[in-house]
This record gives sequence, structure tokens and C-alpha cells, in this order.
Amino acid sequence: MSRRRGLPDEEVSIFRQALKEAGVKQLSSNRADPGKPKKPDHEAKAERRAAATSASVTHDISRTSDGRVEPVRPSAYLDFAVADLPYRTHSQLKRGRISWEAGLDLHGYTLEEARHELESFLHDARSRRYRCVLVVHGKARTGAGSSFDDYPVIKSHVNAWLREWPSVLAFCSARDLDGGTGAVYILLRRRGDAL
Repeated sequence: MSRRRGLPDEEVSIFRQALKEAGVKQLSSNRADPGKPKKPDHEAKAERRAAATSASVTHDISRTSDGRVEPVRPSAYLDFAVADLPYRTHSQLKRGRISWEAGLDLHGYTLEEARHELESFLHDARSRRYRCVLVVHGKARTGAGSSFDDYPVIKSHVNAWLREWPSVLAFCSARDLDGGTGAVYILLRRRGDAL
């Protein structure tokens, strides 16, 4: 009596017969066919992004939250980039190698005014196809007696708002000559641009 992996031949043939009766077909090869590797469809991705961005950007509806944000320190370096932004582009932005084409100073604005001004500025910059802009948010602290004595309100909110804005590819604190940690360079997606 020959054995196959510990089972008698008779049991193996009964098992195979049961599989055959159930409609199971024996494979001709024991190797998986991975098929052709799928190529990424960059054009379709770009179209989906553009459609999502254009559908969500309206002048009347606010794109930024007005909820609670995480406080940042006055000297904190801000840095954000979308996941698929090339490292080289992000690095150039951080070194100030991408020239900014327009600027906005938020000093003296209330939180609601600052949000409205920032949204209008970003909408205008995108419509003019600007690649990089500068926003000065300052490092002002809240009033004395507050539980957040080192909490720069506008800076903290700008940090949160820019992460939500669909046309912002990246932002980081500016170089000292442009305002240092009191300002940010913002890299914008141009209308119709694919990343």
C-alpha cells in the first residue's frame, strides 16, 4: 500500500472523485499568472482631481473649518506637503528657491476676517495661476490671563486651514528675510495642472 502525504491512495481517489462531481477542475499549472503590470493612469487621476477641486471650490462656501485647532508655538516651524509632491519641489519651497508672486499680510485682522481674506486671496491666486504665494500670519499671542499665553491664534488657524484647502500642495515657514516663522510660503496647484 503506497501512501501519499500520509493518506492511502484509496482516500485520495475518493477525494478527487468528490471534487470532480462538485465541478472543480484540476489546474494545468501550479504557478500563478500575475498578468501584465498595471500602468498608472495619470490622465484619469488628473481629471478626477480637477473635477473634485472645481466642484468643491466656490466663492460663497467656506473651505476652512472654524472649529478648534491645535495650538502651535510662536517659533514653531510649519511644514506640510501632500503625499505625492516630489521631494525636490518640497525641498525647493523650504529653501525659498521658488519665487513667490503675491503676498497677504493678516496682521490686525480678527480670526473671521483673516479666514475670509485668506480664502479670497487663495481663490484669486489660483485664478491668476500663481505657483507660490506668501502669507504673513504673525506670531501674536492671545491676551494675558488666557490659558494659552504662547498661542498665536492666526498662525495656528492658518496652519489648520491650509491643510484643508484643495489647491494647496505644500506650505512651510518662510526664510527669515520673508518673515521667518511669522509667515508661510504656499505652493499652489495651478488650474488644470496634474501633479
